[in-house]
Amino acid sequence: MQMVVVSKDTVIAATHRSKVAKPWLKWLGPGLITGASDDDPSGIATYSQAGAAFGFGLLWTMLFSYPLMCAIQEISGRIGRVTGRGIAGNIGRYYPVWVLYPLVFLLVLANTFNIGADIGAMGEALQLLVGGNALFYAIGFAGACVILQTLVPYSKYSLYLKWLTPVLFSYVATALIVHVPWGRALHGTIIPRFAKSGNYWATFIAILGTTISPYLFFWQASQETEEIRDKPMDHPLNDAPEQAREQFGRIRLDTYAGMFLSNLIAFFIILAAAVTLNKSGVTTIDTAAQAAEALRPLAGRFAFTLFAAGIVGTGLLAVPVLAGSAAYAVGEAMKWPTGLDRKPLAAKGFYRVLAAATLLGLAMNFPLIQKYTHLTPIRALFWSAVINGIAAVPIMVVVMLMMANPKVMGNFAATSPFLRIFGWLATGVMAVASVGMFLTWNN
Repeated sequence: MQMVVVSKDTVIAATHRSKVAKPWLKWLGPGLITGASDDDPSGIATYSQAGAAFGFGLLWTMLFSYPLMCAIQEISGRIGRVTGRGIAGNIGRYYPVWVLYPLVFLLVLANTFNIGADIGAMGEALQLLVGGNALFYAIGFAGACVILQTLVPYSKYSLYLKWLTPVLFSYVATALIVHVPWGRALHGTIIPRFAKSGNYWATFIAILGTTISPYLFFWQASQETEEIRDKPMDHPLNDAPEQAREQFGRIRLDTYAGMFLSNLIAFFIILAAAVTLNKSGVTTIDTAAQAAEALRPLAGRFAFTLFAAGIVGTGLLAVPVLAGSAAYAVGEAMKWPTGLDRKPLAAKGFYRVLAAATLLGLAMNFPLIQKYTHLTPIRALFWSAVINGIAAVPIMVVVMLMMANPKVMGNFAATSPFLRIFGWLATGVMAVASVGMFLTWNN
């Protein structure tokens, strides 16, 4: 038998090659899931309304918002990775409670309304596909989300969420089924077109509120802390600065890929609505399910099926993120044990908030509740947008201040000019949008 001698240098080189050859998909996690969950059923309704009402006129918002989203989400991810704590945990540690509690309350309130709108849309979409009772389906979806988040370990659950993201491409397929005048579409994407109507600006503000939402900041930061706990070799960068280069590179790739996916899908939803609904004179869409139903006679059964199935898939992605971000925020604010990697008995408060947010959102879809509150799914969506608009700006200001605070970020407080410029620009744009939301309230 011939003996093969392998030198130490060969082993090191092979190890280096294996690291370089590591599939880039493994680097995608918190940012990818965050971006995918941004296109939830309530977002689909907003984007469908934009395309139905204004055709290609608001496609440019996808290019405009992309660098703003990337900056604020990368900053959120960095805060979680550097400190080993989420957004609420850091606010509670370095800022007074009168800053922390109102922001957490607004986040939970907005998320609960959003969950209600999303679960209702999922039930209606499945009813369109297979018949039956929409409320029964909504109850099943809510129960499944709570059970899976409670019983499935984070390492497996995050993998399930990651592999759910391809469902978003149903909206790309929907748009490609119908004829698209690409010249006009590209013109609307690159050249902004403004209108004087209050409805135009209200829709523009709704797009920003749907695209840059506070729950996304909390979720991505908290998921970075989960990644640290899930991987024994990883540590908060304040304790392991030698890991910073690799981790910041991963966060950037993950975030930019996730936000690109989010805006790409939103672009195709607006496009599909523009070339079908707007072209046929359908200019008002209240829910994602209504948009799917309107597509049936205009784009055919296959396009309708793709669109409706996508609503269910995106809801399964978004509802856990909405409920989870609320649970992280409350748990960190109250200094409870938090994390989807913990057993339910080891993080009782965390899982109670997660379940409560989901079930309260579900309750908004019951006829008895709607009768006395007049809170239909579309009104729940409206109020979640209002509350998100109120909460987004102060949360973004605090996030930007934390990023530059050496007490929080240690030696990583001095961040890149891109993140500083576009992070504050995103904050300013959301501040203007929030003011505009109230100015266009009755228009």
